[in-house]
Amino acid sequence: MAELSTLARPYAKAAFEFADSAGDLASWSQSLALAAAVAQQPNVVQLLSSPSVTADQQVTALIGICGDALSAQGKNFLTVLSENRRLQLLPEISQQFDILKANREKAVDVEVTAALELDADQQQTLSDALSAKLQRKVNMQVRLDKSLLGGAVIRAGDTVIDGSIRGRLAKLAESLHS
Repeated sequence: MAELSTLARPYAKAAFEFADSAGDLASWSQSLALAAAVAQQPNVVQLLSSPSVTADQQVTALIGICGDALSAQGKNFLTVLSENRRLQLLPEISQQFDILKANREKAVDVEVTAALELDADQQQTLSDALSAKLQRKVNMQVRLDKSLLGGAVIRAGDTVIDGSIRGRLAKLAESLHS
């Protein structure tokens, strides 16, 4: 999907620069996420891909569904996307906007999948260690997966740290078969 990301990049950058200059990154992020979620609904996907529906009709329907959750600037942004027949890029635009926002805020979303529940102290220790290692503020989400047997798998963007027993057993099996 490199083509979609290439098409979405200038729109995401423009929205980011506008939101950043207005000091309104969080609100724009929420608005874009909402519009992207709406644009991914099956009925809306059909509406946006229909050649018989005009750009004005598409953006009016999308803004109507989003309602008052969009600011006037957000509605204008959707109108520009509609005029350029780019409303279907909303999910990619939202994703790229959030990446730009995280880079500006020096933050990273980290997903920790653990075999056992982590208490608050363990989560804080892990968060502090990851913040030091990644040199960013860590937004950590923890979920349980009993199939790991023990340990945890940490995902931060493209970085994956597999400290699970299941992962270690898989590496051992691979080395034995080599």
